[in-house]
Amino acid sequence: MKQGDDIMINGACYVRVSTDNQLENYSIEEQTDRLKAYCKAKDITIVKFYTDGGYSGGNINRPGLQQLLSDVENKSLDAVIVYKLDRLSRSQKDTLMLIEDKFLANHVDFISINENFDTSTPLGRAMIGILSVFAQLEKDQITERFTMGRIGRAKSGYFHGGGYAPTGYHYVSGNLVINEYEALQVKELYKRFANGHTVHDCWQYMNKKYASKNGVWKSETLIRNVLKNQVYIGKVKFKNAVYQGNHIPIISEALFNEVQEIFRTSRKDMDSLKRSPFKASTLLSSLVYCGKCGAKFHGEHGNYSCYSRTKGDKRYVIDPDCKNKKWKAEELDKTVIEYISGLDFSELEDLSPEEPHSLDYSHRIKEIEKQIEKLIDLYQVGNIPIHTITEKINTLTKEKSILQGTMDTINDTKPTLIDLKAAKDRFADLLLSGDLQEKRYCLTILIDKIIIDDDHVNIIIRQA
Repeated sequence: MKQGDDIMINGACYVRVSTDNQLENYSIEEQTDRLKAYCKAKDITIVKFYTDGGYSGGNINRPGLQQLLSDVENKSLDAVIVYKLDRLSRSQKDTLMLIEDKFLANHVDFISINENFDTSTPLGRAMIGILSVFAQLEKDQITERFTMGRIGRAKSGYFHGGGYAPTGYHYVSGNLVINEYEALQVKELYKRFANGHTVHDCWQYMNKKYASKNGVWKSETLIRNVLKNQVYIGKVKFKNAVYQGNHIPIISEALFNEVQEIFRTSRKDMDSLKRSPFKASTLLSSLVYCGKCGAKFHGEHGNYSCYSRTKGDKRYVIDPDCKNKKWKAEELDKTVIEYISGLDFSELEDLSPEEPHSLDYSHRIKEIEKQIEKLIDLYQVGNIPIHTITEKINTLTKEKSILQGTMDTINDTKPTLIDLKAAKDRFADLLLSGDLQEKRYCLTILIDKIIIDDDHVNIIIRQA
């Protein structure tokens, strides 16, 4: 670029303010004023200002910059002028690519007025490489400070979700606060999965019964993510490190660990979600343990066998020399069925029932009633279409019904003894033609574990 009285130089001015402009002190107005003054002093005619407000310099996917590059390729410019080098880019690689492959390749010079150089001089070309290194360094330092801040928040127990709250919580002023209606759903999901239902079964059930903040439990992936998220036991995670959170947990650690163990032992958590979710093919899967080495038994080729003896999966082998007896699946199933059928809970009748856990959703129910009243008022005024009003009222009414029903069910029952009796009766009804998964569900309510020691079978019933 040669300047002279008889040569008109067409310049394009590029200005940018990132999302972190409060840290940079380079407003669009300030950049624009300085660029105008510079071009006037250098007799450069400003063809156009290209502006990117609120865009990071970490990449080149910016509308203003892309338009500038398009015009550069159309050969309509002699020079590109910026206030400061990092306004063009904070990436060393991108800076050099833009200047060498885009500007200079199209015979367009580049000027940065703050650093006082331009590419029409040898010194300016040399300085480009040097200054872009420092621009990259500054970007890396900002990223490091930002990351350290996020790690600090995590160590202090704050959830980092960018304003997004996981199902079961609200995100209020940087903190997770329990959403009672959704927390109720999360608890039910964990219990159903722990009681033998697959991810697919749980998804169908939850999607049919409830509506989450996004409308529905929209996928099996969401079900799986909720079941594996440590936020529900009061933890927060950042960069693969787990810290104690300062929010209230929804799920007990015992139940969470039980669910994770099911994922590990049943292989439900497969890498490919295209495969069908695992369903146990034997009645007693996940309930039988070895009395000699403590490993789990698993069903294979019509037998229940100790993992240590079969050595089928090294993760579950405890004693490679275990010689515990294999059991024919049909024989062990028959033994357990006969035992369950002969259970008598009458001796528990005279015991004082456990004090039921009381749930109170009355505050939320009153809020729902007020919201419904407001919606009716809005309809009478005529501000909102009737189909919108109806849809919102139906959603609120459904939530109210579920909350009220949950309060009535939990607060009026003696859960332990009644659950055991109901599970036994239901299991008896299912014996002839019932679904295997339903039978397993009943047994997981009744049985804590089954311990096999050669010919000896010890069936441990859950405590009422």
